[in-house]
Amino acid sequence: MSSESTFRTHTTSRRPLLLAGVVGLLLVAGIVVAGITSRAAEARRLKSWTDAQAIPTVNVIQPLRDADGPTLQLPGRLEAFTRAPIFAQVSGYLKSWSVDIGTPVKAGQVLAEIETPELDQQLLQARADLQSAQANALVAGTTARRWQALSGTDSVAQQDVDQRTADYAAKEAIVAAAKANVERLVATKAFARIVAPFDGVVTARDTDVGALVNAGSGGAGQELFAVSDVKQLRVYVQVPQNYAPAIHDGTTATLSVPEYPDQKFTARVIAAADSVNSSSGTTLVQLLVDNADGKLLPGGFASLKFSLPASANSVRVPASALVFDSRGVVVATLGPNGHVLFKQVKINRDLGDSVEIGAGLAATDRVIDTPPDGLADGDSVQTATSTSSKAVAHG
Repeated sequence: MSSESTFRTHTTSRRPLLLAGVVGLLLVAGIVVAGITSRAAEARRLKSWTDAQAIPTVNVIQPLRDADGPTLQLPGRLEAFTRAPIFAQVSGYLKSWSVDIGTPVKAGQVLAEIETPELDQQLLQARADLQSAQANALVAGTTARRWQALSGTDSVAQQDVDQRTADYAAKEAIVAAAKANVERLVATKAFARIVAPFDGVVTARDTDVGALVNAGSGGAGQELFAVSDVKQLRVYVQVPQNYAPAIHDGTTATLSVPEYPDQKFTARVIAAADSVNSSSGTTLVQLLVDNADGKLLPGGFASLKFSLPASANSVRVPASALVFDSRGVVVATLGPNGHVLFKQVKINRDLGDSVEIGAGLAATDRVIDTPPDGLADGDSVQTATSTSSKAVAHG
């Protein structure tokens, strides 16, 4: 009886211990299972994050098409529409001058006078020679007429008559030559008065009273004056060969000069050389600009700005979108399937922070700006927030 009580007591006291052990085992198992589950979930998250990081993120932009064409800025030089260097046509000493630099003159206005003592003496001698020739011709004519009156008689030979007639003709020729010589010297004497050849402005005076003046130009004589027509000015500019077809007769340009930085003038193309200078790769173009107010100065520097027509196929992208490799110049684009596609392009112009693409790229293409290193055709990428508004304006 006592032994059964003891067994029942021991059995009853062991049950809480077993229950506690089972609960502890279940708790341990739950903790282990939770840890394993958490670790597996973390591993899955890590794998997803690693896979996401393996796909590069890129900025996609849209190429821009300019409504207006590009501009071309070139230096040029101003020249007078007409410039005439004035040289002496007679030798002597400058007697006086009546105009100085900057003086407006009219055609035929006297600029200076030359004293010509040597020419004066030659003219006196020529006139004396003419009088002598005229006297000799008068005598020869009287003699010839007398001999001709006797030609019908047997008192003179016909040969003598012919000689007297020929002598008279020779004397008349000498008179004509002497008269022509006098007229030549009179005409030369007229050049002692130096006159303006056309309406204009005196832009140079390189002589003074008493200076020895030699006739001719170059090494024989020096330039005395220069008269320029500055109501209109010619503008000469060297245009690069690749822009030459776009600049033709009638093309206008905006002209500016350093002395009037805030004022613009309009110049018009009137002629082109139609040839390329092999040393510079440029062609000479001539423009005309109105200068009725006289603000522009011949011989000065000018800056010309041409507005060129827009190309139908050209687009602009940032310079950072270009990739230079063994294929040449390429641009990474995002294809319809979301994979990378490199396109070979041709650069028309470098605008600094952007470039003008002439071929190989369309305005509808999605361009990857600053593509990551190692990016290849067919790679998958993910796009960041659209940056199509990124400025790619002209530099």
